Amino acid sequence: MNLTRVWAVTYKEWREILRDRLFFAMAFVLPVGIFLVLGFGISFDVEKIPFAVLDQDRSAMSRDFLHRFMDSRYFDYKGDVHSERELDPLLAHSDIRFAVIIPPRFQEQLLAGQASSVQSLIDGVFPYRAEVTKGYVAAIIANFNAQSLAEHLARKLGISKQQAMLQVSPVHLEARYLYNQALRSQWSISSGLMMLVLMVTPPFLTALGVVREKENGSIYNIYASTISRSEFILGKFLPYLLISCLNIVILWWVVMTVYGTPFKGHPLFYYTASVIYVICTAGVGLLVSLLVRTQVAAVMLTMVISFVPAMLYSGLLVPIESMALATKIEAHLFPTLYFLRISWGSFLKGLGWTELWFDVCALLFYATLLWVVGFFNFHKRPSE
Repeated sequence: MNLTRVWAVTYKEWREILRDRLFFAMAFVLPVGIFLVLGFGISFDVEKIPFAVLDQDRSAMSRDFLHRFMDSRYFDYKGDVHSERELDPLLAHSDIRFAVIIPPRFQEQLLAGQASSVQSLIDGVFPYRAEVTKGYVAAIIANFNAQSLAEHLARKLGISKQQAMLQVSPVHLEARYLYNQALRSQWSISSGLMMLVLMVTPPFLTALGVVREKENGSIYNIYASTISRSEFILGKFLPYLLISCLNIVILWWVVMTVYGTPFKGHPLFYYTASVIYVICTAGVGLLVSLLVRTQVAAVMLTMVISFVPAMLYSGLLVPIESMALATKIEAHLFPTLYFLRISWGSFLKGLGWTELWFDVCALLFYATLLWVVGFFNFHKRPSE
């Protein structure tokens, strides 16, 4: 391999990138743009659920019950209605996502030692949000029942409310959340988006860099020259590797400063793993460039084979453990799964080479496989 020829191709490609201002801007603006749009647009936090109330009892106990919802940060009180018929259009037009209906004689039945039913209407268009809302409602009702029973026992037995609560609820659950103590989905999403953006942009840039030569006809100069295919591929790849390495640092900074996500791992390990991942994903772009002849086709094909697996089969949106067996096997065929483990492990768990060596080795395997396949399928003769 002649390094002078490699440098000549690298210098020529860098001049092409600088000359095309739109392409140069896309090389740096596109990754950050995707990152910011998806980072602020995707959230699994179910809070401030808009709800309305139909209180047919209007007693002290019904107001106490309803204030447990109104005072919670998970619900957003939108007001009272006077009949059940008013709730249907509010739910249908998504003005509210949840409604509470308290029946008449609510307080009278409870004071008499009888059970009373409270109806809740939950918008089930988004099943995940509906299930979480149901869990919130069940927790509030359970707390209200325990408090009411404790007050009843305290009056009957002549003991304090604290002693009555110990009899009603002798076992207390104290949940401790590890790695993401604030339970902020934005921390997981922002650190996970490093995987998505670095899966899309390096192959996008690499594919366009090679296909542009085909589209404008300059590839025939390469065919007629004495440069080898390894020198050409390496020379074309180095500028985009440099751009992607800079983008890693930029996106890393955005995750920690814009989204406030803590980084607990080792910076050198994470950066090295990220560079290996970029080399791997750029190999996807090389394969795409061998299949298409136009830049439009390269963009479309790159988005399909990179964006879709990164979103659906990496574990970013759906946990791998929740997938069917066939889908789990399919997910392990993509490098996105392994880098997502590295990203979350480094940012949130403080893991390093000892715990994540297998995932790094998997990325090395994919990078080697993709570039070897791409190398042997690139020919210095135009295909008819």
